[in-house]
Amino acid sequence: MKAGQKRFASGKTMFMIAALAFCAAVFLWQMVADSSPSDKIPADAASDFGLMAEAWNTSQGHYVDRPAVKPTAMTYGAISGMVNALGDIDHSAFLSPEEIRHQEEFTKGRYKGIGVEIKMKDGHVTIVTPLDNSPAQKAGIQAGEVILAVDGKNVAGLNLLQVVKLVSGPAGTDVRLMIQDPRTGLRREVTLTRAEVAVENVTWIRLPGSNIDHLRIAAFSETVTKSLINALKAIESEASQGIVLDLRNNPGGVLENAVSAASQFLQSGNVLLEKDAQGQITEVPVEKGGVAVHIPVVCLVNSGTASAAEIVAGALKDHHRARLVGTKTFGTGTVLQDFPLSDGSALLLAIKEWLTPDGKTIWHMGITPDLEVSLTAGVSPLTPLEVRGMTAQQLQQSKDRQLLEAMHLLADKVE
Repeated sequence: MKAGQKRFASGKTMFMIAALAFCAAVFLWQMVADSSPSDKIPADAASDFGLMAEAWNTSQGHYVDRPAVKPTAMTYGAISGMVNALGDIDHSAFLSPEEIRHQEEFTKGRYKGIGVEIKMKDGHVTIVTPLDNSPAQKAGIQAGEVILAVDGKNVAGLNLLQVVKLVSGPAGTDVRLMIQDPRTGLRREVTLTRAEVAVENVTWIRLPGSNIDHLRIAAFSETVTKSLINALKAIESEASQGIVLDLRNNPGGVLENAVSAASQFLQSGNVLLEKDAQGQITEVPVEKGGVAVHIPVVCLVNSGTASAAEIVAGALKDHHRARLVGTKTFGTGTVLQDFPLSDGSALLLAIKEWLTPDGKTIWHMGITPDLEVSLTAGVSPLTPLEVRGMTAQQLQQSKDRQLLEAMHLLADKVE
C-alpha cells in the first residue's frame, strides 16, 4: 500500500474489540494522492529530538523493571503521545501493524472476537455499537454501556489499546466482562466466546402484516454497494409500499460505498461536502443511476450511527428524501488520512472536515432526527434476521418503538 493511499473520517478513535475486530476510528476510506512521510529530522526540531533521546537513554539505563524496557513499545508509546499532543484525542491516532491488519479485516466484512466498538468517554470505556451477528450482539450488549472490568481486572485508568489487549484472544476462547448501564447504574457480568464472524452487511425482509420492507445496512464494507443494489431491485419487484432504511448501530466504512448507497435513493445534488483547513469546500455529487429514487423511505438512526452512516442519513435528510426517526447520531465529522510508516504502522491525521449537503457540521454535533423516538433501557433494535419468523402481532407487540413508528409513517404516506 502506498503512503497516503487511504483516507477515512471519524469523530472519535474507536476500537472494535474482537481479537481485534478492530477499527481505529470509525472507518471512512477514500483514495488520496501519494504523500510519503519523511524520516529526516527537521533542522528546526533537532533540540526536540535530542530531548527525546535523553528521555529514551535515561529510561533504558535506569528503569528498575528491566523486562518492561521494550524498544518497540517505547517507540509506539512516544508516537502515540506525540499524536495525542495535537489535542485531537481519540481521533487522530497512531496504529500498530496489528491494528492496521484488523482494520482491513473490517472493511472486507470479516472480524474475529466479540464484535463491539468502544471509545473513551468521560474517562470510561464506552460501547459505541455491537456489530450484527457478533457475540456481543447475541449477548445483549448495547450502545452506550460501559465496560468496568475484563476477566476481573478493573479497567479504570487504562487506555483503549490496553483494554483491547485484555479483551482480545483466539476465536473459541472466553472473555468475561463487567458491564454497566450508565442510565440505570445497574451492573451485570457477561461471559462471551470470541468468534470469527462473516458480516452480512445488507439484510432485508418484508415486515409481517404489511407491504413495507425493513432494509438494514450494518456497515459500509467493500461489498455493500452490490448487495444493496440487489436488495433494492428485489424489494421494488415485490411492489413495496416503502422502505425502512435501518442505519442504527452502523459504525461506518468505505466512503465510496456511502456515496453509492446514498445515490441509490437520490437523483441529483451532493451527497456531502468536504472542507479543508483553508476553508475550501469540495462537493461530492450524487452518482447517477440510483435504483430506488422514488420509493418512500424512512431512515432509522441512533447514537451508534456513525461516519459513513451519518453521511447517508445526512444526505437523505437534507434532500428531504427520507424522514429520520430515532435518536441523535454519534457525531463523526473529520476526514482522517492514513500515513503508513516504514514498519507497517501508520499515523491517522485529521486533514478535512465533512459536512451535510446543506453545509451542516456533524463533528461532535451528530444529526438530530426529524422525529425523536428512544428505546426503553435494555431494549435492542430489531434486525431483519430477528424479524424473520415473527407474526404481525408479535411485531406490533415488540418493544422496538423506532421500527414501529417508521412503519406507521410509511403507512400514512399512502393512505
